[in-house]
Amino acid sequence: MPDALAPSADVVPLGTGLPTRAELLVHYPAKFTWIQLKTFVNSGDLGLLKRDRRLQQRYDLWIRGVKEKHGSMVNYLLNYRLQWGKPDTLSLLGSAVHDEGMSTPPILEGLSSNADLTVPRKLPPLPEDAPAYFSESTPPQYLSIIQNDWPYSVPSDVEHTLVWTRIPIFHPDIVAESVRARVEQDGLWGFTGNTSPPPSPSTLPSCVPALAEWGFTIDKMIKSEKGTVEEELLVAAAGRPVDNFVKQRWVEDEWETAWFVNPPRLQSVPGLAHVHVFARHK
Repeated sequence: MPDALAPSADVVPLGTGLPTRAELLVHYPAKFTWIQLKTFVNSGDLGLLKRDRRLQQRYDLWIRGVKEKHGSMVNYLLNYRLQWGKPDTLSLLGSAVHDEGMSTPPILEGLSSNADLTVPRKLPPLPEDAPAYFSESTPPQYLSIIQNDWPYSVPSDVEHTLVWTRIPIFHPDIVAESVRARVEQDGLWGFTGNTSPPPSPSTLPSCVPALAEWGFTIDKMIKSEKGTVEEELLVAAAGRPVDNFVKQRWVEDEWETAWFVNPPRLQSVPGLAHVHVFARHK
């Protein structure tokens, strides 16, 4: 699905390391449409969301270099990439949403030029007055909102943003015990900025051809069966704080979003919670 306005491969050399937006447009064009993306999110199996396979290979190579330099991906995030309480100034991809209001004192001391980057750093304990769980009221010092440097195969007009939080997203105060196992297997997801309902999971078969290169078939899905009305309401309640946060940052008159929180089995960095947001300007 090449972008008609994208520059040609002749003028955008293919590099290594973090990709630029021009590289994504030219060398890794989107494999999924916006409708397909929303269908995958609403299917019940967040594992359907994929990165371009060639971009994944580039990512895997980059990861090896990161681990050699920093010791682990967690160290890289804590030592460098996550700027708690600050706007994202490190992204090569940029965003149409600006977080001017995020400017708080650093919670970690800056590293000296000769510091050993492989030494694990620990975030300081949360203060007693920190919120129990993530919501639209979470203070900015507990957040790092960044562009996904390695986005999934999304259309060129869709931003893939990560909302990292020191505050738990899954918490017993909002995840009822009766649906805890389901939420831990499936994660949470939702949609904002559209009065129409999201694509029904029943339409997934029409999207399967877009997943052919990953060898996906319907029988490989990992998802819970649809629950009772009460269970569905409890799952929705568990995701409401995230939904409220997304609506607050991506104003519904201007943005349509599909958001999700991976279950533990799909989390790339265990112990650091984050929300994925696909945002499309109207």
